[in-house]
Amino acid sequence: MSRARGSFWRLVRSDLRLLFGRRRTLALLAGLALVPLLLAVVLFVASNSGMSGQGPGFIDRVTGNGLFLVIAALFMCLPFLLPLTIGITAGDAISGEAQAGTLRYVLTVPVARTRLLVAKALVSLSFALAAVLVITVVALAAGGAFFGFSEMTLLSGTTVSLGAGVARMLGVAAYVALSLTGLVAVGLFFSTLTEVPVGAMAATTVVAVVSSVLDTLPQLSTIHPYLLTHHWFDFAEFLRLEIDWGVLGSGLLVQLGWVAIFASLAWGRFKTADVTA
Repeated sequence: MSRARGSFWRLVRSDLRLLFGRRRTLALLAGLALVPLLLAVVLFVASNSGMSGQGPGFIDRVTGNGLFLVIAALFMCLPFLLPLTIGITAGDAISGEAQAGTLRYVLTVPVARTRLLVAKALVSLSFALAAVLVITVVALAAGGAFFGFSEMTLLSGTTVSLGAGVARMLGVAAYVALSLTGLVAVGLFFSTLTEVPVGAMAATTVVAVVSSVLDTLPQLSTIHPYLLTHHWFDFAEFLRLEIDWGVLGSGLLVQLGWVAIFASLAWGRFKTADVTA
């Protein structure tokens, strides 16, 4: 048992080094980091022009308090960029090994298929966390450098301390990261279906896009609460004086449901798959 456990964590560490050592991964993280930086530059330039005041309210608030850049950057990345990067990493988790012909050899290590799948899931979740963390850290740095920090004015007009504002932004980041767990499970499932990583990556991204499209159709309002992306923007609760934890909990419960379903499908597929690569 201890030998198998040791092999499992060695595999996790090895995959983490491989993932975060790839130029592709570093390029994805760098691209995400550029979003808050470029947004800060654009808003800084626009603040002295006639464009000031345009766009969503919280984006306009960035110029008055750099903390809001966290919200603005995540709002910009969440609909497509974050799902795309998650799709690339999660979709490649198993299929990438199969395409390279290394999956068969990995399975010769004293790690059962279930443990291997769990290890791949942990690594994919680590990237999702890293992606959100990069956006948040760069947004805080750029927001502070360009606009400074001050007490935060919430949607109700109530002002909270700077410390409380930072805590709320960290809460936003945590909620967004947890909201991506369902998509990671979807990507992992597609990754077990094919030896062509691009196909799994594309399918994962398409699921997020289709979910967003369906969420805009009033005729399908019955299924909206159960869609993968429906609760992604519920992080706005952190901008209210009294945070409705029930709303946030409902969103995370939906993600848990997606994780349970697609993790089970991935396990069922991978457990019985004939690995010949």
